Amino acid sequence: MASTTVHKTNVGIVGAGNISEIYLKNLTTTFDNVNVVGIADLVVERAQDRAEKFGVGAFSVEQLLAHPDVEIVVNLTIPAAHAQIASEAIANGKSAYNEKPLAINREDGQRLLAEAAAKGVLVGSAPDTFLGGGLQSARKYLDDGLIGEPVAVSAQMLGHGMESWHPDPYFFFQPGAGPLFDVGVYYVQALASILGPVARVSSLSRASFAERTVESGPKTGDKIPVNTPTHIMSSIQFENGVVGNLGASFDVWETNHSTLVIYGSQGTLRLPDPNTFGGPIQLLKAGGKEWSELPLTYGNTENSRGLGVWDMANALQTGDKARASGELGYHVLDIMASVLESGENGHHVDVESTVERPDSLPQ
Repeated sequence: MASTTVHKTNVGIVGAGNISEIYLKNLTTTFDNVNVVGIADLVVERAQDRAEKFGVGAFSVEQLLAHPDVEIVVNLTIPAAHAQIASEAIANGKSAYNEKPLAINREDGQRLLAEAAAKGVLVGSAPDTFLGGGLQSARKYLDDGLIGEPVAVSAQMLGHGMESWHPDPYFFFQPGAGPLFDVGVYYVQALASILGPVARVSSLSRASFAERTVESGPKTGDKIPVNTPTHIMSSIQFENGVVGNLGASFDVWETNHSTLVIYGSQGTLRLPDPNTFGGPIQLLKAGGKEWSELPLTYGNTENSRGLGVWDMANALQTGDKARASGELGYHVLDIMASVLESGENGHHVDVESTVERPDSLPQ
């Protein structure tokens, strides 16, 4: 993707797990304003394998975080390590871009924002799928008034967890993950970027099964204790008055895993799966009975993970505000923490943070 400047911002990656491959592919071939210095991992052999495949350097975590050429640390570690790695990067004068979520609790999220501000660097986080062609096009249709005034939303992520296919699914069932923090975050960030901040939530939640059994890979048969809610249903109210429902589950059998719908006074938009960058977008006009598919008016419709890093690099180079910012990431974290708090305590929770809706990308 073309940037507004020819300068390349040097990037270093911490974490050589599954997600690192698509980040490395895109950051080394698709986004022209970044240069990948290297990758690090606690398992040195994994970093070396990735480095050899993509022609970048391999480092220890300590070496990469202190590397004098690295300007942005892209943090692809497990959620529980997001705050620690980002904090160390910031302490070394580097901007930090975390995989989702920004952190696993509000305190760590607030600390990262404060540390970045004190150092004069940026912090941000995935998901960056809201910058893809599908959701950017949907936002444009909504902003242009295609369905009138937004009235309500429905967001549902329903499935039966990761233990049937993932070789090491332990962390999916621990605090900082679960269906809301691991997958529901895509829906929350998409809605906050399109409709703006959330004001309050009211939830019910449970862990339907006390343990899960690994069904594939070398750990087949291992038992995983479930230490976070795995079935969550929440009512949400946005600051602009729009109300809706948010569901996230690892406990149910369902073939339609993703629902993201915005209802308006003059029609309804079905949005794409927010865990993707493309379409489709469908429109039901007021009084109509047939859905029609709308064209995508933005690019980046393939798997464009790393788009948020591209945008952060552009912000560092131009002084513009990053879209997948720490402030947006923190508000999304605050919403999700509030949803879990409400489910645990049985009362509605006011979301204390707010955020400006990020600018749309230029067409």
